[in-house]
Amino acid sequence: MAKWMASDMPQQRGRLAIVTGTGGLGFEDALALARAGAEVIIAGRNPQKGVEAVARIHASVPSAQIRYETLDLASLASVAAFARRLHDQTDKVDILINNAGVMVPPKRQETEDGFEMQIGTNYLGHFALTGQLMPLLRTGGGRVVTLSSIAARQGKIDFDDLNARQTYRPMPVYCQSKLACLMFAIELHRRSVAESWGVTSIAAHPGIARTELLHNAPGRGSAMGLIRSLLWFLFQPVWQGALPTLFAATSPAARSGAYYGPDSLGETRGYPTLAKVPPQGLDLAAAARLWDMSEALTGTSFQGA
Repeated sequence: MAKWMASDMPQQRGRLAIVTGTGGLGFEDALALARAGAEVIIAGRNPQKGVEAVARIHASVPSAQIRYETLDLASLASVAAFARRLHDQTDKVDILINNAGVMVPPKRQETEDGFEMQIGTNYLGHFALTGQLMPLLRTGGGRVVTLSSIAARQGKIDFDDLNARQTYRPMPVYCQSKLACLMFAIELHRRSVAESWGVTSIAAHPGIARTELLHNAPGRGSAMGLIRSLLWFLFQPVWQGALPTLFAATSPAARSGAYYGPDSLGETRGYPTLAKVPPQGLDLAAAARLWDMSEALTGTSFQGA
């Protein structure tokens, strides 16, 4: 495909978009969608950062229809409260971007519900959020875009120790969480087709983008944090890393069940194109098992949504 840019987005006026995450890629997604005329909800766990993000977007797009809503993906109670508010506020959601994430905290941490922090925030929180918003997504024939990572290539779902209670190694656990996100996006597409939900589900990844993930979790003084600080030129700008997500969320050419990422240097940078799904991401039996386990762990059912 040609070098697709945010300026190529179709007009989004009259559409409601939810973006999880107040900084980095989430901010760029929200900014681009607001510029295209969408009503945008930027959802995150830090009210100060959320209010600041909304103010920055208003400064760039004075006419923006954008607001902040509190959503802590590390808390199923917060996810449920957010979903209830949305059901009270609107009758449809057109775009849901499952973007927010945690990356490689050096020591094992747990969510409010006892999940390992990376699988709990990156994957299980978004699984529960999507399930609870499904009635609103179905009404509008909405799109769900779930963020994976090139790290998914090294991912493996450890069904016997999904929450890394027996062994915690930061990067393999992160890779697992991002593989889970990719498998979820593809499985959601399959089930939407099979059950006639009418919801489009697409996966995307940003390549290697200049976000603050490596500064926030492992820390600026860690080996990964120093790589991010000193070798910043290896990371593409955040606005460019957001392009595969925005393409997946808005382009008429984006296909349900597909996976999009950058087109250059092994999918680490460039412009949106079809990304390669690693073989383990296409394991139908594993995807179904992960779905069933996720429903049980989160108490979320997509049936009858």
